[in-house]
Amino acid sequence: MKRACVIGAGFGGMALAIRLQAAGIETVLVEARDKPGGLASYQERDGFTFDAGPSAITDPAGLKELWELSKLDMAEDVELMPVMPFYRLNWPDGTNFDTSNDEAALRREIARLAPEDLAGYEDFLRYCAGAHQATYVGLGHQPLSDVKSMIQAIPVLARYQAWRSVHSIVSSHVKHPKLREALSFSTLMSGGNPMTVSAIYALIHKLEKDGGVWWAKGGTNRLVAALVSRFEKLGGTIRLGDPVVQVHTLGDRVSEVEAASGWRERFDAIASNADIMHSYRQLLSDSPRGSQMARKLAGKRFGPSLFIVNFGLEGTWPGIPHHMVLFGSRYEEWLADVYQHGVLPQDLPIFLHHPTVTDPSVAPAGKSAFQAVVPVAHLGKLPIDWDEVGPILERRILNEVGRRLVPDIHDRIVTSFHYAPDDFEADFGAYHGSAFGLEPTGRQGGWLRPHNRDPKLRNFYLVGASTHPGAGIPAVVAGAKITAGLMLEGLV
Repeated sequence: MKRACVIGAGFGGMALAIRLQAAGIETVLVEARDKPGGLASYQERDGFTFDAGPSAITDPAGLKELWELSKLDMAEDVELMPVMPFYRLNWPDGTNFDTSNDEAALRREIARLAPEDLAGYEDFLRYCAGAHQATYVGLGHQPLSDVKSMIQAIPVLARYQAWRSVHSIVSSHVKHPKLREALSFSTLMSGGNPMTVSAIYALIHKLEKDGGVWWAKGGTNRLVAALVSRFEKLGGTIRLGDPVVQVHTLGDRVSEVEAASGWRERFDAIASNADIMHSYRQLLSDSPRGSQMARKLAGKRFGPSLFIVNFGLEGTWPGIPHHMVLFGSRYEEWLADVYQHGVLPQDLPIFLHHPTVTDPSVAPAGKSAFQAVVPVAHLGKLPIDWDEVGPILERRILNEVGRRLVPDIHDRIVTSFHYAPDDFEADFGAYHGSAFGLEPTGRQGGWLRPHNRDPKLRNFYLVGASTHPGAGIPAVVAGAKITAGLMLEGLV
């Protein structure tokens, strides 16, 4: 039996390991931390469960497919709960706007905010539907590992004006500034700057419209646990709490995986779901390919980091939906501060997550769990002392949530703690503390991203945010399918 090793138990690594094991490849999944999930880990404090990773599941069909490989139903292991509205967007002047796939309700929201943009919105939806079918369904589920595949993709990308930005394509359809923000902000959740990320990323609206937005009962961590259980039931082996220290090579092939404990085994193929820079600079440090790629990657643009405040409050808040975005007073200027200038602005937008309104089980009775997420520049652009700045920024964020939603927030806090860019770097080996890996830009997309199969080390593969098709649960799960196909070509 052929053997494969997958390094890193994030969503991409777990999805890849399941596919390989289901195909009859003896697969070992190795995770540095003491629990699986990667960036989708979790913490428990004072009876509250706080997920560290994605707060929403979109395109659940990609996840369900991992169960269907064994002719099973994902619903037997994970209960997905609908989130509605998808997001409530709130501006400093008190304006609210609810997004959802309830088309009648959404059109009422647009008519209330910008009635003159209703026709333009319909045109935008048609653009999103076409881009989704041509790129996500088409290009997003096949490897772009050679020049020929990229040349074949050019007509599709040209048809949907991929050289333009999401904000640009949105602005060509609707005029109201708030509606432009409402239709472009979602790229931030995969690390993309709406002002520079390819217009193709507008397909997210079609993805959410068709698949909905969901929450795994008990938290995203329960989905992680179900994936691990599925892998083990297939006969796979998972090693936790044993970081890989070296991927050994013989000529133009990888040969063995060595971990900190001294465990060392030979494999026919090896895939890394670890941070892309860590994979090459550290894990392949003994190989010329490792240092070559590390130098190349150092010149790339990496996505922003995140500053996260987890807090539990006394009381319940049925009027605060599962997801809110509390916009600041600036949008384009704030994006420039984060992505270009590397400064910490005063008017930070806050992505507020309130899971207990959907699922009370993640907090003690009569209490509510919240998470406030703020995109910030990564450590390479903003090298500040987060031990000093973190407590100040945490209070600023709590003050703003209090000012706009919970006036007596400080009297109600049961527990609170924050997670900063240097924590991403320390805990996950994330280069510059980036929470998204390589930034999705025109020059770092598709064939121009690190390939799912390394072109020099013939049996070394990549999966996760920094390879094709990109970051976010739907993308890394789709990427795992691509990588699995390439690995099976070489193994079966």
